[in-house]
Amino acid sequence: MEKLECDLIIVSAGASGLAAAVAAGQKGARVISFEKASTTGGTGNMGMGPFGLQSRRQRLRQMGPTVEEAFKIFMDYTHWRVDARLVKAYLEKSATTIDWLEDMGAKFLDPLPYFPGGWPTWHIVAPGGEGCARNLYKLLTDKAKELGVDFRLQTPVKKILKDGNRVTGVVAEDKSGEKIEAHAKAVIVATGGFGDNPQMIKKYTGYDWGKDFHSFRVPGLVGEGIKMAWEAGAAPTDISMEIIYIPPGDLNPELAVAFRQPHLLVNLLGERFINEGIMPSSTFTGNAISRQKDRNAYLIFDEDIRRQMETSGYDFIHYVFPFFKIRDFNGLLKEARDSGYKDVHATDSVDELADKTGIDRDGLKTTIEEYNGFCKNGYDAVFNKEHKYLRPIRTPRFYALKLQPGAYGTLGGIKINHKMEVIDKDWKKIPGLYAAGTDANSMYGDSYVFVLPGNTMGFALNSGRMAAENALESVKTF
Repeated sequence: MEKLECDLIIVSAGASGLAAAVAAGQKGARVISFEKASTTGGTGNMGMGPFGLQSRRQRLRQMGPTVEEAFKIFMDYTHWRVDARLVKAYLEKSATTIDWLEDMGAKFLDPLPYFPGGWPTWHIVAPGGEGCARNLYKLLTDKAKELGVDFRLQTPVKKILKDGNRVTGVVAEDKSGEKIEAHAKAVIVATGGFGDNPQMIKKYTGYDWGKDFHSFRVPGLVGEGIKMAWEAGAAPTDISMEIIYIPPGDLNPELAVAFRQPHLLVNLLGERFINEGIMPSSTFTGNAISRQKDRNAYLIFDEDIRRQMETSGYDFIHYVFPFFKIRDFNGLLKEARDSGYKDVHATDSVDELADKTGIDRDGLKTTIEEYNGFCKNGYDAVFNKEHKYLRPIRTPRFYALKLQPGAYGTLGGIKINHKMEVIDKDWKKIPGLYAAGTDANSMYGDSYVFVLPGNTMGFALNSGRMAAENALESVKTF
């Protein structure tokens, strides 16, 4: 068995783990980072950028909100059902984290609000586009190596070691099966939750993956870090998902964007259940779909609306998939159908659409009649949808796509305080044990704080920095 000694052990090298590694390395600590995968970055490589407040870029452009304003927005949104001191510490740290990343060479686009009514806090990594944040995590990896961080890839941690109540290290296993016993003054758990574990998702959130729920599944995120922390005495937190809404299965995103527009959205009863003008908010819409029959909804439009999206373009431009209008809709639809995709439909009648989707036929016809009346009168008497989005459903062909809840990942599991110290069931800290990122992110209450975009990656980076700095401050000699 190989035996190692260092100042700080970091369990996993995703967004929070890399931030912790660099922060500790900058303070001169000897750091070992154990990572189960063959690469670093984890889920962060799929993202686009973190939340930030009062960065240089924001201050130069006089962009809000301030830390104080953001704290009020955050706490009002969560109804104070979260740790206010943790939220405040995170927001205050974020004011410097973007600058910290830029000082290392990171490049960001101007901050974005993500959707109307949101705040410009999302710092997308240049040059933008899906998965652009991988550039940031390569930079952090290179910086950590430059600082002497010892990365042990394909070497998952199996157990957290304790001497009495104090955490003293870990046992890991390399790709050849050899055990490694590593001892340190502190351990940070940052394993990214359990988005690749349908059984844990079902047990702790109630969603049935693949049936009424279709989240991103990053291979290997199965919850070992959370379980190891619980075994070491950590108190559990409420666990939730970072809910969004998506079509089930693998659908061309260019086609899917046409069905994220503010047209008619109904459940299986044929009833409307939201003001479709909120559809840019993935969180709000995902929440609403989650409480419908079988957690199903269908976005419906007709041939006139299809032509309008083809000529005038979309009402909502999605930042992740920035398509401005339909390009060859019929070709994309045929491609989807030919590939066996079963949840997008095109029919010549409303009755046929109801039959193919499983929507109640009478309910759908009643809703369309009522909705078309709202469109004619220019006033939505049910949900007050803006006049400019009121377009009738009347001209064949009729199109529909199934939408269900999804998620970017899990949130929470390990209870921490505002210093990222892990807390036991008696609300006492476990000496030497810290947690960061989504394993410990219980800041949102029941819903991702979508009005301040970038929070999950922002919390990962900031909590990683804070965990490392607080851990090293607590031991002081290294």
